[in-house]
Amino acid sequence: MASVRRRLGRSGGQEGETRRRRVCEGLKGPMSVLIIEAFYGGSHKQLVDLLQEDLENCVLYTLPAKKWHWRARTSALYFFQNIPMSEHYRILFASSVLNLTELVALRPDLGKLKKILYFHENQLVYPVKKCQERDFQYGYNQILSCLVADVVVFNSVFNMESFLTNIGKFMKLIPDHRPEDLESIIRPKCQVIYFPIKFPDVSRFMPKHKMRHLQKTLSLTKNSSAASTVALPFQREQGGPENLLTDFDAKPGPCDAAQQENLGSSLMQESSLKTCNWSNNSSSHRGESEQNPCDSLSGGDDQPRPLHIVWPHR
Repeated sequence: MASVRRRLGRSGGQEGETRRRRVCEGLKGPMSVLIIEAFYGGSHKQLVDLLQEDLENCVLYTLPAKKWHWRARTSALYFFQNIPMSEHYRILFASSVLNLTELVALRPDLGKLKKILYFHENQLVYPVKKCQERDFQYGYNQILSCLVADVVVFNSVFNMESFLTNIGKFMKLIPDHRPEDLESIIRPKCQVIYFPIKFPDVSRFMPKHKMRHLQKTLSLTKNSSAASTVALPFQREQGGPENLLTDFDAKPGPCDAAQQENLGSSLMQESSLKTCNWSNNSSSHRGESEQNPCDSLSGGDDQPRPLHIVWPHR
């Protein structure tokens, strides 16, 4: 661990070098999760930062979010030289910008890890002005990385299906001796995990009468033992972003995409049920106000006020 920190310290001060994130300080145990991000910016940065906040025993290596084309071409060679060897690594998590095939070939010690590849987007259908302008190498690298990875994760069903169903068409660009059935090899590894979002506390922006009404509604829909903080349905069902890596480590092998669909349908049912409860409670309040008009005219703070929505002109 000390040798890792010394090496990070030497390279961290060099101008133009990678902006590595800190190694998780104060770890009680050795590092077990290796996170590599070749394009540390935008949604790529948000994802790995969130993982690093909620995961223990992890280390993150990054390259600045610029010159995307060069990152896709040459980042594997850079990480080959700058990631120190460690016997404690168990999981390797990387985005599809990294050419995972090259890195594993250059570093056989990393090839033994549980390799998770995350697709923010895929280069088989990424929008270009003309088909002739699409660089074959980027999509080809992503296909090779999928063949090397143990688990391939997409941020949406569209992203996954558009990639898998276009592999055959993409490979027809090869003049001859084309590989076959690559989709059937890659698909069993694939699953969809929607992009994790960490919602801030926005209760301070809500009017006091709406906060009181929300608390009353929650007390009716939940038992008195419910927590004081409001959690979104998918946060309770899917858990925090730490499950993104811990589940893979506990259950090797791909998950069925149908499970994600069933989860989505169950969440929709729960959301619709809460909406019905909310409307019923609101209607009951309206009924009480109609029966007791003096109470509504008295200007009591406990009465919910209507929400006015103004649509801007287009």
